[in-house]
Amino acid sequence: MRPGRWPVFRYVGCWAAAAPADRARLLRRFAAVVDDHAEELARLEVLEAGHTIGNARWEAGNVRDLLDFAAGGVERLNGRQIPVAGGLDITLLEPLGVVGVIAPWNFPMPIAAWATAPALAAGNAVILKPAETTPLTALRLAALALEAGLPEDLFQVLPGTGPVAGNALVEHPGIAKIVFTGSTRVGKSIMAKCADQVKRITLELGGKSPNIVFADADIEAAAAAAPMAFLDNSGQDCCARTRILVQRSAYDRFMELLTPAIEEIVVGDPADERTQMGPLISRAQLDRVRSYVTDDLPGIRGKAPEGPGFWFPPTVLTDVPEDAPCAVEEIFGPVAVVLPFDDEADAIRLANATDYGLSGSIWTRDVGRALRASRAVKAGNLSVNSHSSVRYWTPFGGYQQSGLGRELGPDALTAFTETKNVFISTEA
Repeated sequence: MRPGRWPVFRYVGCWAAAAPADRARLLRRFAAVVDDHAEELARLEVLEAGHTIGNARWEAGNVRDLLDFAAGGVERLNGRQIPVAGGLDITLLEPLGVVGVIAPWNFPMPIAAWATAPALAAGNAVILKPAETTPLTALRLAALALEAGLPEDLFQVLPGTGPVAGNALVEHPGIAKIVFTGSTRVGKSIMAKCADQVKRITLELGGKSPNIVFADADIEAAAAAAPMAFLDNSGQDCCARTRILVQRSAYDRFMELLTPAIEEIVVGDPADERTQMGPLISRAQLDRVRSYVTDDLPGIRGKAPEGPGFWFPPTVLTDVPEDAPCAVEEIFGPVAVVLPFDDEADAIRLANATDYGLSGSIWTRDVGRALRASRAVKAGNLSVNSHSSVRYWTPFGGYQQSGLGRELGPDALTAFTETKNVFISTEA
């Protein structure tokens, strides 16, 4: 396709040239319209993605908050004045042009907004390609953008499959940057294609995150928090703490507490307010999860419905080799492994025994140990005595094969700009 075949290209210049206050005002209006339709968006997310209603409501609210946060950055997208001899040196932050966003099916609404909100705020146009299994919330958000008064075609949604619609974005010479969230395998392919045009790219890929529990931690709190650290969204979360590493001297006590916590997880209709975990997204995903969990593997199994639906019970595997596929590969389902460790060095070794590096948790009462472990674990997002990973006002991204670049946080808008340096001589 040639530049200009998509109407979005006509709107880049006028949106970028709009007064920052006007762009900010429209984005805040967009946020308000999303808020007015939050329950509708949440119900749509339940319908197409199987998310629990509580999670879906949070996701709709997160889109609203991201738009508000991005709007607040429009008038603060400042360059710098750099001291030089013989003149004045300034930097300008200019929008890239058109940004292609390829969003995943596991968190369709918020992850789409992670890139769309700051890209629009920085003066870019956006083409969003949702996952083929979850296009409905993306299409509805685009309609709400028009209702809020954003220019027509500035924010477009391009449904379709990855090899067709996604590839069209990646290869189109008029797309200045690609933001992709998905599997490491596909991310590598997109990265290679972008390299041919030296196209900018942000990748948020897979994970196999550790949950490290030291013997001096609050074991009761760590065990109580462990289930939903990997069962949220039925385990279909790159940040899921699916490798539970427990110091050997606390192992028995931790397992004694973890077992009933897993067995009591409520799995069922995602529209039911009491449900903690819903179904998997598809038959293919269910088959993938089943391929990792054979009947002979020891562990803890929770309960799941047996009727129609892609149900898999909460599962914790024990007594598996540390290099077993279930212990090192991303399953993307409600399955975790528990591995014992001896000391701090052993914990760090196990935590880093993976190609990934997205997130992780460290449970200890020793502040020095918490800081040492936080520095030693190769991951972009760590929590101490909690499982929090993603806040829209703090940076998010991974080490190693978990991705490239950072999203969210105070620098979110600058990721969608070019820095231009201008020197003005005062000696002429």
